[in-house]
Amino acid sequence: MSLDPSFVGRTYPPTAPYQVGREKIREFATAIGATDAAHHDPVAAQALGHPDVVAPPTFPVIVTMAASRQIIEDPALGVDYSRLVHGDQRFAYTRPVVAGDELVCTNTIEDVSNRGGHGFLTTRTDVSTVAGEPVVAVWARYVIRGEG
Repeated sequence: MSLDPSFVGRTYPPTAPYQVGREKIREFATAIGATDAAHHDPVAAQALGHPDVVAPPTFPVIVTMAASRQIIEDPALGVDYSRLVHGDQRFAYTRPVVAGDELVCTNTIEDVSNRGGHGFLTTRTDVSTVAGEPVVAVWARYVIRGEG
């Protein structure tokens, strides 16, 4: 089944808020080997002007990958998750993610194409605080492998 290109431009409802915890940031930083003190120590982060520990730049994948389920599980789009490969990811920050943030994600499908028996899907997830302050935009590119 090929992906439906009429989905380009479709925006999904905002997700439920995600509370960014200090320990979640520390755990993520440890898992990826991010040793900068600002990821672990509130005093070090505050010395840099942040209200609490600062998340590593790739931390938003925690909330955006969960939010992408809105798109991937939309039966009308035609994504076969068993054939999905994550092809690319990029981030455009307005400001860093810090402990204490309550983040919501709004997903938009930016591109859908079918070539060589494979589907290609580009999404943009706008991550903002519950108050509406923009934090980061995250683009993801997925390839849905064909059956041949």
